[in-house]
Amino acid sequence: MDKITIAIPKGRNLKPSIEIFKSIGLDASPMIEDTRRLLFELSRENVKFLVIRDTDIPTYVEYGAADIGVSGKDVLMEQGRDIYEPLDLKFGFCRMVLAEPKELRAEDDPSKWTNIRVATKFSKITENYFRNKGIQVEIVKLYGSIELAPIVGLSERIVDLVSTGQTLKENGLVEVEEIMKITARLIVNRASLKTKYERINYIIEKLRSIIS
Repeated sequence: MDKITIAIPKGRNLKPSIEIFKSIGLDASPMIEDTRRLLFELSRENVKFLVIRDTDIPTYVEYGAADIGVSGKDVLMEQGRDIYEPLDLKFGFCRMVLAEPKELRAEDDPSKWTNIRVATKFSKITENYFRNKGIQVEIVKLYGSIELAPIVGLSERIVDLVSTGQTLKENGLVEVEEIMKITARLIVNRASLKTKYERINYIIEKLRSIIS
């Protein structure tokens, strides 16, 4: 059998990623108990699992260090890597939204925006979103604690991920618009899909049958 390397993400999508591969006979569940473990091999199945940051997974897959990966749709759209994306895995759901302070929202009219400043770590997605609306946007690129930006006057608005919306509420922010819904996706290296077609296609189709 061709050896297959699968990159799965640290954090909240680690457990569902391990569970979905376990459901098709690729069991890396010991990695859940040992969170420091970054590599796990299934010698009989000739499969190796890597646990890495979600934002690094598309790079590993594009360059062939991993044949298959699991990554959020937000990361894939922001990076625009040359990879094959065959499946929506239907877990890791959240939303990307535009938000602003509730005091501003009371008198704000988004239809009249012409030029705004937005803090976000999703600069490419945000720029494209507002360009399509004909709105000039100044992007303040941040890597964490995006909700602080309006509080300290860095920007009036933010684009960020939300699940329950509780973090927005706790920081006095309200949602203005939903930009996109996010789920975890299966991604595949294009060269691997050709050279290891039978094994990779088998994995894709087994996962597809589980999801559907």
